[in-house]
Amino acid sequence: MSAPILCFGELLLRLSAPDHERLLQSPRLDVHVGGAEANVAAGLAQLGQAVEMLGLVPEGALGDAALGELRRLGVGTSRVLREPGRMGLYFFEQGAIRRPSEVVYDRAGSAFAQAPAARFDWPALLQGGSRLHLSGVTPALGLESARTAIAAARAARAAGLRVSFDGNFRGKLWQAWGGDAAVLLRPLMAEADVLFANHRDIALVLGERFEGLSPTRAFAAAAEAAFTAFPQLQHFAATLRLSEGVEQQQLGALMALRDGQLIEAPAYTLAGIVDRIGGGDAFAAGLLHGLHSDYPPQQCLQFALAAGCYKHTVPGDMNRCSLADVEGWMAAEGADVRR
Repeated sequence: MSAPILCFGELLLRLSAPDHERLLQSPRLDVHVGGAEANVAAGLAQLGQAVEMLGLVPEGALGDAALGELRRLGVGTSRVLREPGRMGLYFFEQGAIRRPSEVVYDRAGSAFAQAPAARFDWPALLQGGSRLHLSGVTPALGLESARTAIAAARAARAAGLRVSFDGNFRGKLWQAWGGDAAVLLRPLMAEADVLFANHRDIALVLGERFEGLSPTRAFAAAAEAAFTAFPQLQHFAATLRLSEGVEQQQLGALMALRDGQLIEAPAYTLAGIVDRIGGGDAFAAGLLHGLHSDYPPQQCLQFALAAGCYKHTVPGDMNRCSLADVEGWMAAEGADVRR
């Protein structure tokens, strides 16, 4: 088997109000396992990539269940540390029409968030890996988590692994402790050869301004600024979302290469969206799969967009689709019942 892709981050439980209800409108919550980096790991594994999760999960039944779900989806968990403590949670209320969906975090003081940076032996944890994937959610949890993520990215680069980073800006998490996102995200972007970000992320980190530009031109300008600032960077990618309501949206994608190429994947219209949480993670998994499978750039981006769109049909945080499912989406095989 090829060298595994390693994904580092916090494994969470999501507690969702059922059937578009407000939170605790009825005394029931649906539980899903999630977390940005774990979602990417699960997506990659189902596409046939060798994947290992890195992180720290509390001892006990909740941590056991979360790790069991990852293993069921094909993700290795032998490098996940265990400690006493609490599980990170978040609550989710699915919106409808013009009522937006809402996330309520309950992650403060989790075992992962409290873990000191020195707890992670990066030479051992990274051994034999081909790539380390991280996201901006981890540094948003607090200064110690930010230090851990930066140490992981630098150790991976020093060990010869490729590094991918998803900006995943979470304003509520940064505001909770007054963290300086620009200062702490920049060293993570600097280690990445693949960066999932948009012009707002680059404006935040580099202080650039992209007002008055069309979405495509803003992306292109942000890509140029990112390639100038980050010499390691080779691929810069993002989805473009046009929302006509919670359940009807259009999703396209763009990717810029260091050699100046700008690639666009035409948007899909998504009507009757089931669950958009994790769509960006599914897109990231699709792009990384394409890169590791040596797809040409246009095919790579189109595959990633199809994977991201497919996630909108699946409840929960993690995409649940095979390589054949994504290829079927791209081929427009139709929505008739398969018998």
